[in-house]
Formats: sequence, C-alpha cells, structure tokens
Amino acid sequence: MNDVAAGARRPLPAVQFLGSVVFTGFFLLWTFCYGIFFTLASLLLPFRGRFALARVWAKVILAVLRWTCRLDYRVEGREKLPAGNHIALIKHSSSWETVAQALLVPPHVWVLKRELTWIPFVGWGIRLLRAIAVDRGGGPAAVRSVLEQGKARLAEGEWIVFFPEGTRMPPGETRKYGVSAALLAAEANRLIVPIAHDAGYYWPRRGLLKKPGTIRVVIGEPIVAAGRNPRDINAEAQAWIEAHSRR
Repeated sequence: MNDVAAGARRPLPAVQFLGSVVFTGFFLLWTFCYGIFFTLASLLLPFRGRFALARVWAKVILAVLRWTCRLDYRVEGREKLPAGNHIALIKHSSSWETVAQALLVPPHVWVLKRELTWIPFVGWGIRLLRAIAVDRGGGPAAVRSVLEQGKARLAEGEWIVFFPEGTRMPPGETRKYGVSAALLAAEANRLIVPIAHDAGYYWPRRGLLKKPGTIRVVIGEPIVAAGRNPRDINAEAQAWIEAHSRR
C-alpha cells in the first residue's frame, strides 16, 4: 500500500480527538453506573459470578474503545497460561491494562493501592472483587499484608495479578519491580506468568488522545519461583517483560 492510500485510511487528528473525548466520557459514565449495578448484584453472587460481571464491564469498554478510537488489541500466547492458579505480572504503562486484565487472566484478584477502594461505588465494587489493597507507604508491613492475603487468595483457587512497577510508566521506561509478587510466588510454590504489551503507546498515561491501531499483548512462558531468590525471579521477569513491551 502506498503512502497516499495509507493516509486516506488514517483518521484525521480532530476526528481522533473527538472520538477520544467521547470514549472518555463513556468510560467514566459507564464505570459509575455499572459500579452501582455491580454493587447491588454482587450481594447475591459468589466471587466467580462477580468476576463474570466484571468481565462484562471490561468487554463493553474495549468494544466502545474500538468503535470510537479505532483501537483494538490482540493476544499472543494464551496457551502458555498454566493449569491451576498462579501469579501474573503485567506491564503498567496505561489505564488500558487495568481494564483488559479481566479478559487476559483467569478469575483473579489484583493488588492495588488502597486509595482506589475509597471511590464511591467503584471502590465498593473493588472490595467485592476481593482485591488486595496496599498502603504503598507501609514498608515491610505492607509486604507482609500482601503475603498474608495473597496466600489466602491462592489457597481459595484464585489467580493474583500484580502491576510490579506500582505506577504507570511511559513507553520504553521502567522502574524497580516490587518484591511482593516474587516473594509470594516463592513461598506459595506458584509460577510467575509475565505479560507484556504496548498499550502505553496508544493510550498514554496522560492526556485524552487515544491513537488508532492494535495493541499487542504477549503472554510469556511461566517462570518457576519455588526455591529461588526473589531478586533473581524479579530480574528474569522484568528483563522479559520490558524487552517484549519495547518490541
């Protein structure tokens, strides 16, 4: 395809920005309204039923994102998800993965900053999904809390999702991975499943504009954690995730 034909298919900047504004408005309104419904419905449902409702929320958001912003995604490596329940580490560069995680990983709880649980309705829904809320300034006590709650969730059959950087990072950048996931995997004899993606390029952590295209998600080979130093586990997971996110 020549440059002229390619340019003819590329949405105009003003159109793309308008679509991004429409999507953002829908995202906020849908999340608030669905949060009310989810909170009420969850009172009658077990965890797996609540998680199924969370997946509906995510599917609708990603469908509207595709319609308004021409932004889709594809997943490679689903067959690498091991049987049983383990720990997933997901690159954190966008708000996209906080939505898409519900569709990428089997029924799970995730580790997040406790301030998110204070949001009316949304925070209540997060609690009903049994998320592990962390005081990021809590130091060793916060790590102990994650280990205690994480072992309980794993024993109950759920996966656990970590965003190991703790905050959204611009594309191509990273920071030291938190140690909690590696410690938990080693002590609970679970595998670490690394997940890389390039969503930060299309849905930046700041600003309204979403770029058109296809987000690429890659699920890696599980990493054995039992009997290993958590620092070595983290180094292996981070090297794989960052390398594949850049590609």
